[in-house]
Amino acid sequence: MDILLANPRGFCAGVTRAITIVEHALKKYGAPIYVRHEVVHNRFVCDALRAQGAVFIDQLSEAPEGSVLVFSAHGVSRAVREKAAARKFRVLDATCPLVTKVHSEVGKMRGQGREVVMIGHRGHPEVEGTMGQSETGIYLVEKAADVETLRIADAERLSFVTQTTLSIDEARETVAALRRRFPSIVGPAKNDICYATQNRQDAVKELTARCDVVIVVGSPKSSNSRRLREVAASIRREAYLVDCADELNPSWFLGARRVGVTAGASAPEALVARVIERMKEIARPETVAIEELSGAEERITFALPRELQEE
Repeated sequence: MDILLANPRGFCAGVTRAITIVEHALKKYGAPIYVRHEVVHNRFVCDALRAQGAVFIDQLSEAPEGSVLVFSAHGVSRAVREKAAARKFRVLDATCPLVTKVHSEVGKMRGQGREVVMIGHRGHPEVEGTMGQSETGIYLVEKAADVETLRIADAERLSFVTQTTLSIDEARETVAALRRRFPSIVGPAKNDICYATQNRQDAVKELTARCDVVIVVGSPKSSNSRRLREVAASIRREAYLVDCADELNPSWFLGARRVGVTAGASAPEALVARVIERMKEIARPETVAIEELSGAEERITFALPRELQEE
């Protein structure tokens, strides 16, 4: 059995920045550091940060007033920011800068008197944060079929933004449906789907074309990881999303000559290594060849908040 590794895979710049912010905050301020929601959607990452003294909370009331508080990479609503200020938290914002860009777009569009359609998945923290940038005039659609039932005030002053971790192909279909129904709708100057999401989806398409089975390493909570599995499955291949090596089922590999492996943007490379070791055990190590595919080179980095840069 040959194992082909997608490239790029795993951590993106926004995830790396968010994890680093929590680690540096623990060094500078000491434990506990409170983090609103999982800083990134991966339980192994969050467990490692818990072991260092991070406390993950869902409600701001769970943290003592004046504590050090980190916003997750997914971003938060304006209401959450206001509550944090009222409770005098020392806030460190780990929101991915590409999510912040979408928040700014919503503010600009609403400032121009436009209503906004948000394309994204209901209940995802990034969507909740983006929808919370405006109290009124913003609507959520999850798929192209939702466009037909959308009710807005003024079709001539309508705009749209998207969740950064969507399937590129699915988002394109929804945007096309919006343009058919609302010809005057305008979008952001630059695509909201982030470079890392696009690169990983392009890489998994190339990978899947050469494989019988595809394994995506990532959390079921991770939107971009789920999209990678869906992209592979759309090319009519068996595709599985696993949180860790223990979830691999030997029956998946029966008769498979080539198996592709990739990882979502919040999955550490250590998990990929363990998955590969387990696959080698299943197939007998002496029969396994590993090939890393070429792909887009990612050099983007995001600066830490000023108060942590010395750390």
